[in-house]
This record gives sequence, C-alpha cells and structure tokens, in this order.
Amino acid sequence: MSNWQELERKYLMHTTDRVPVTLVRGKGARVWDDEEREYLDFVGGWAVNSLGHCHPAVSGAITEQAGTLIQASNQFYTIPQLRLAELLVNNSCLQRVFLCNSGAEANEGAVKLARRYGQRYLNGAYEVISAMGSFHGRTLSMVAATGQSKFQKPYAPLPTGFVNVEYDSIEAVQAATNERTCAVMLEPVQGEGGVNIPEKGYLAAVKQWCRDKGILLILDEIQTGIGRIGTLFGYQQYGVEPDIITLAKGLGSGVPIGAVMAREEVSVFVPGEHGSTFGGNPLACAAAYAAVKFILDNNICDNVARVGRHLLEGLLRLKAKHQCITDVRGCGLLAALYFDAELAAPVLSACLERGLLVNKLKPNALRFMPPLIINNGDVDEAMAILDQAISAVA
Repeated sequence: MSNWQELERKYLMHTTDRVPVTLVRGKGARVWDDEEREYLDFVGGWAVNSLGHCHPAVSGAITEQAGTLIQASNQFYTIPQLRLAELLVNNSCLQRVFLCNSGAEANEGAVKLARRYGQRYLNGAYEVISAMGSFHGRTLSMVAATGQSKFQKPYAPLPTGFVNVEYDSIEAVQAATNERTCAVMLEPVQGEGGVNIPEKGYLAAVKQWCRDKGILLILDEIQTGIGRIGTLFGYQQYGVEPDIITLAKGLGSGVPIGAVMAREEVSVFVPGEHGSTFGGNPLACAAAYAAVKFILDNNICDNVARVGRHLLEGLLRLKAKHQCITDVRGCGLLAALYFDAELAAPVLSACLERGLLVNKLKPNALRFMPPLIINNGDVDEAMAILDQAISAVA
C-alpha cells in the first residue's frame, strides 16, 4: 500500500471503500497510478468524465478562464454562465436554467421549484412521488426521495413529503397521486439502482398522467444527461417533454457543476427564494460550455449510440460464454453485468490487476460508465480483460 493510501486511512472519513490504486494523471480513456501503471477507465469518474480525462477543449477552457475570472457571485452578470445557459436552452425543450454545484443540489432545487409551483398553482400541494430503486443524492431530502432503504435507514426520521412507488409502473404512480401531489420525479434509466431500463411507454404514460392531473414531471438526468445514453438528454429517447430536468455529472466533464432546467411557466422562483454562492461560477461554466459545445459539434451522441451497441454486444457474448453471468443491461454507454453470486468484488480486482477499471454496482453486479469518446477498439480491449478476469475467479 502506498503512503498516499495510508494517509487516506489516517485523515479521511471512511465513507467509501476505495479500490487500492492511487491515480495521478489521465488522458482520454486512460489513467496512470503513482507507480506509472496504465489503466483503461470504464468508470469515468462515476459517469462524470464525458470527454475523458483532460480533454483539450475542457482543459483549455479551464486554463483560459482561470487566468481571467474564477468567481464573482450571482450578484453580477458573468459571460460564461450566460453562454452555458443559452447553449442548454437552445438544445432542449426547456426555457429556464438555474446553475448549481452538484446533482444532489440540482435535485434539491428541482423539488423546491415543484413545491413553490404547488403553493402557487396547486392549492399548496407539496408531495413528490419518486420510484423504488431510484437514487437522487445524499442530502437528507434527497435520501428521502431515493427509494432505497439502505440509504434511508441510517438517517431516520427523514424529511416528509416524498412517496416511493414501484418503478416502471404507471398504476403505482396513479395510485399514489392525491391532492397533496405536486410532482413525479423519475430517472429515465435508473443508474445507481441497477441500470434499470423502463418499458418503452412508461415515461410517456407518466407524462400524460401528470398533464391530466396538472402536476409536474421532473426527470433526474444527472446520470443520463449530456449524451450518456445516446442523445443529449435522456428524455429525447422516450419522446417525452418534462417540466423540469436536473443535470450534473457529465455536464462539466470533470468539473463540479449542476443545473436545474424548467419550462417557462414552471420557473416560479423570485429573487431570494433560491440561490447558490458558487453556483454558475465562471470557471465551472466555462468548462461545461466547452464540454457541451464539443459534444454537440462533434456528434459525440452518435458515437455513444454506435459504441454503446458494440459494448452491449460484447457483454452479451460474455454472457453466452460464462454461465455465472445472469443478466446484461445497457443503454448507450451505461451498462451493467449481473452474476449469479457475489462476484463483483473479485472480478473487479482481477480487472484491476489486468489494467481495467470498472465499478461495483452491487455485490453481484458491475457497472460500466466509460468516457463518451471511446471507440470500438477500447471496448474490445475491455471485453478481453473482463473475459480473462471472469475466467480467473468464476
């Protein structure tokens, strides 16, 4: 174990079981540790590094902005923030943006916006329906919204105003809707919950129900947004136009930033009702603008769709070869591999030894969230290593 890892044990709160590798630099889809070992990165900063590590477009924008203006607060106008907001609005079905610092903060803002809308237009309705298996963040309110008891039990009693129902069931949403309901909040694809992909008509049915009842549809696009599943926003895959979406992760391609986007009629905040000291700071906005602009200008979403199919095909070939694999799930460059036993940790370790970084999603499942700029050759290399790793431990 390196001295760096010993320092982690000595000084940091133990909130994560880390993989025993200390990363010191990265380029594209590759990273190197403090012993100069090279790894193919299929974790991507937990779906954050949309353009890979240290992409010139993003690094260049950060360098230029760092020498110009880093922070000014929202007391003033700043150009990178306005350019980013314009870019997001012009490429979405939504008209207003609030910029913040993370996915959890974006989801908090979306719920606050929905509640404020409920106070104004829905006779004070405040409840938000969310789904079992979801993950919306680690603030107390977002833990309550997250439909997974393992995240909720350590922090009881939780804030009220959230109802967790079965995912991919319009009937469950309908049964939970009442006069207190102001919104339904869903992930287009549940990432943290297991790469759970809904039936094709589910989101459209939920949207129609929300429209019929006059309540809002919030789509948590923290993981599915910014090209991850093959379109700039996940909602575009399902032919649904939400009232509110949330973004983070890949938005800054490595720089912390989040966003709440809403329809004009839903944007009911007035000055003083919401805000953020660091939200929309020039440095993060410059990075995010560069990342999104590059994704749009270079048809990166097409690459995601094409290489994502190749990844899914590769995982399915492994399933046909290894009896221990029970399920393969994938949408764009978000995929999961399920085992018939708790093999995720040993397979992850075997991959690490062979130069591949993967994510343990569950004791019996691995997740793959590589940079959006990978190619078929990167996938083939990853599948070869994964094949060897499974053969070594299963």
